Amino acid sequence: MRIIDTHLHLIDLGRLHYPWLDGVAALNRSFRVAEYLEAASPAGIDRMLHMEVDVAEADLERETALALETGRGVIGAIAACRPENSDFPVVMERLVADARVKGFRRVLHTGAHDLAQTPIFTENLRLLAHVGRPFDLCLRPRHLPIAKHLAAACPDVQFILDHCGMPNISNRDFEAWKQAIQDLAPLPNIACKISGIIAYVDPKNWSINDLRPYVEHVVSCFGWDRIVWGSDWPVCTLTAGLGRWITATFELLQGTSASEQERLLSRNAERIYALAAAA
Repeated sequence: MRIIDTHLHLIDLGRLHYPWLDGVAALNRSFRVAEYLEAASPAGIDRMLHMEVDVAEADLERETALALETGRGVIGAIAACRPENSDFPVVMERLVADARVKGFRRVLHTGAHDLAQTPIFTENLRLLAHVGRPFDLCLRPRHLPIAKHLAAACPDVQFILDHCGMPNISNRDFEAWKQAIQDLAPLPNIACKISGIIAYVDPKNWSINDLRPYVEHVVSCFGWDRIVWGSDWPVCTLTAGLGRWITATFELLQGTSASEQERLLSRNAERIYALAAAA
């Protein structure tokens, strides 16, 4: 079965700066597409979207340009942006002039969540409706009400909640996350990305059953038409690696129909990110 990876990070320390990597030794090296494809291609991943990697402010647009030069199955980019800035409309128009820019993201879980509650942030996000681009949300469970606020304030913008809302699986902090997801799901312009959650398990002691209640709850709340799949490579390598996450995905999908699997793994991504359907 063909898979679209909607959340591939590529890291090139020779050409871009990533201040946050100074605190994550295991990821503080270059991760290039050839290494990724060693595990991705045998698993059926044939199209990928590059997800911005929170580079230094001066490198934001350069990162997008370099991602679009990658080829080898990378068919588009979700570009970094700063909706809190007054120049956002100009930057947005410049980026969407390239049709391969398929969406935008501003990392919020590292402390910028306060910015997402300012009027200019909301006003600028509303502009995405006019250019037909979605916005990926990266927030921790305690900040998920911000996602609800933005989706309600920007009803014509498509939002995608990354990593199932970043649940703290290793600490089994399920109930508060569960309620926050239930509160979000009724908003029709939010989809959820089943990605990255393997990074939140206990790296030395986890099983597929640790992941199952989170994925099942997301599917129950959002349905099979509002979920997409992503690898979150190379962040997933912190606990298990890409191959194990792919295997875990199919273990979690046991008992589901071919149609449901296709919607999660490719068809929904084609619609939500406006990708050309595979031949």
